[in-house]
Amino acid sequence: MTLIIDCHGHQTLVPPAHLEFRKAQKARLENPSLPRPVLPVYDDSELHEIIADNQYKLQQARGADITIFSPRASRMEPHVGDSGTSVDWARACNNMIRRVVDLFPKNFVGVCQLPQQVVGGKPAPLDDAVAELERCVLELDFVGCNLNPDPSGGHFSAPPLTDQYWYPLYEKMVELQVPAMIHVSGSCNPCFHATGSYYMAADTNAFMNFVTGDMFADFPDLKFIIPHGGGAVPYHWGRYRGLADMLKKPSLDDYVMTNVYFDTCVYHQPGIDLLFDVIDYKNILFASEMIGAVRGIDPQTGFHFDDTKRYVDRLGLPEEVRHDVYEGNARRVYPRLDAQLKAGGL
Repeated sequence: MTLIIDCHGHQTLVPPAHLEFRKAQKARLENPSLPRPVLPVYDDSELHEIIADNQYKLQQARGADITIFSPRASRMEPHVGDSGTSVDWARACNNMIRRVVDLFPKNFVGVCQLPQQVVGGKPAPLDDAVAELERCVLELDFVGCNLNPDPSGGHFSAPPLTDQYWYPLYEKMVELQVPAMIHVSGSCNPCFHATGSYYMAADTNAFMNFVTGDMFADFPDLKFIIPHGGGAVPYHWGRYRGLADMLKKPSLDDYVMTNVYFDTCVYHQPGIDLLFDVIDYKNILFASEMIGAVRGIDPQTGFHFDDTKRYVDRLGLPEEVRHDVYEGNARRVYPRLDAQLKAGGL
């Protein structure tokens, strides 16, 4: 029997103490004389109720088995605060994810937020991010990370993802055998609506970074998931194939798509149909992002926009393809998840 692994879930609902901690952090940034806030304290029962009534409830109702779960993306906010603020916030968020996994060990697997920062309008060195990734993987048993390609929050001041600035993190990812999902946070640029344009722009830009660079020659084992169906890329696949040809790059299938994967966070049937028509199924991982960017019911179908399993099921995929999209591809991209499942007899 095929497991249904959702590779893209966020903890969008949290205990009030967690929000109060963040509020205290921001107050201290305004008034440095205030004490550094201690990490939030709340009961497991409170956390259990939040997840049971929301992500777990919908997971079970929609027929999924496991969600690869990370902190709320729009609240990562790497553009807010200094090193201490970013590290404490990442630890608070990641520790909460570990507690969710402990409360629902058969249903959730952890992926971490990285404490990235901006100093003087430019991204800070990645030492904190590397250290937190190592902690989360080796101590908390997480299987991956979310990597923000734009810590400035909508001003795109960071170098391309193929720049050597990112190499210390990539080296650690390869060493630990974990992939990264490319995921920006909230937008502080009024030109970008966070989920409607900023996310899509960052996804698309990340792919073009990979096309123009030659990073995978240095990191042949590095793996990235570009969420939200790959942004605009599948819809404009001919453009990117043509640009690769104009730039004298090899075929995208050999040059980029051996290391890059898209998810199925596409919220209508024609979009899913196009994704599978254009992109090889070996590069597609099932995902829903619930409860996330789009939470309402589609008046045209009567079902929730983010109930993406319905769209994939309607494709009528052959069993081999269905298995890979729902389970096999995730196990390849997240080898630590595969090891955990095998240890549990799955």
